[in-house]
Amino acid sequence: MEWDWNFVWEIMPTLIEGVKITILATLLGSVLAAIVGLAIALARRSPNKGLSRSIGFLAEFIRGTPLLVQLYFIFYVLPDIGILLPPLVAGVIGLGLHYGTYTAEVYRAGIDNVPRGQWEAAKACNLNARQTWTHIIMPQAIPPMIPALANYFIAMFKETPLLSAITVLELMNQAKSVANTYYRYVEPMTLVGAFFLVISLFSVVLLRWLERRYGRIER
Repeated sequence: MEWDWNFVWEIMPTLIEGVKITILATLLGSVLAAIVGLAIALARRSPNKGLSRSIGFLAEFIRGTPLLVQLYFIFYVLPDIGILLPPLVAGVIGLGLHYGTYTAEVYRAGIDNVPRGQWEAAKACNLNARQTWTHIIMPQAIPPMIPALANYFIAMFKETPLLSAITVLELMNQAKSVANTYYRYVEPMTLVGAFFLVISLFSVVLLRWLERRYGRIER
């Protein structure tokens, strides 16, 4: 089958719409993953053993099961108990929860990397828990985490084609729809690969800058 540039320009607007949904799902999923990861990391440090162990088990369970299975559960199983979510919302929740369990480990490592003397200094200054976390610990813990968090968010972007399984009209789903309609697969699938490659390369450049900017901090 020969490459048809006229067909490429014809389907390009549809694929660009898919790119927009892919980027939107990645951004929203990244925000959710960052919040969920921080919540998990803090809960696992709780002095309440029941809470920390329960959250730890839940995180391991989510991390140990495939993202695709989790997406199917959220979108197809939850409606059986009355929880009906739009495809994009279900996809964002799936991505956020799944990658939140990985970002939790990044947060944990970053928090553990803060010197013990900083905790003792906060206690000596009579700071309460909220002040200690917001003014002492997190400002020191977060900058070294940024490159690792960005890495996970890039990985999340590469897994967005799984959202096509729950009818999200992201890039891969749009390409499959075009291919099945016109019975031409070379152009749409090649363009999908090209879009992912270009965005991934841009993301890698950004990641390298983040590593240089935040990878090391002075103690």
